[in-house]
Amino acid sequence: MNFNKLMTRIGAIAGLGAVAGMAPALTSVADAAVKNGTFTGSVAQTQFGPFQVKVTVAKGKITKVTVPIYPNTNPRDQSINSQALPMLVHEVLSVQSSNIQGIGGASYTSQAFYTSLVSALSKAGLK
Repeated sequence: MNFNKLMTRIGAIAGLGAVAGMAPALTSVADAAVKNGTFTGSVAQTQFGPFQVKVTVAKGKITKVTVPIYPNTNPRDQSINSQALPMLVHEVLSVQSSNIQGIGGASYTSQAFYTSLVSALSKAGLK
């Protein structure tokens, strides 16, 4: 199933916490020649604002994921992102790749996070 069809299905799920698989881009950190350091992903635009992910890689392992840019200027954005972003960060640290689960009820956040994450991991030499 392609990512857009998947996200359409996710959009039908009400509430945060329901998950669906996102399209895998990488298999694992161990499968690539990895650069150590902090890598900033491209800014992913949504209708609600920009998202950007930073990833730190040390000794071939993703050790830190931050989201320095994300929509948080209104109560709805704050509510969705305060729940969805920690879940997405945890997922990346758990699976050590971009093969993460999208968050139902946060499809725009999930898509933008994923897009920027793939960019950051690519810069780290993870393809």
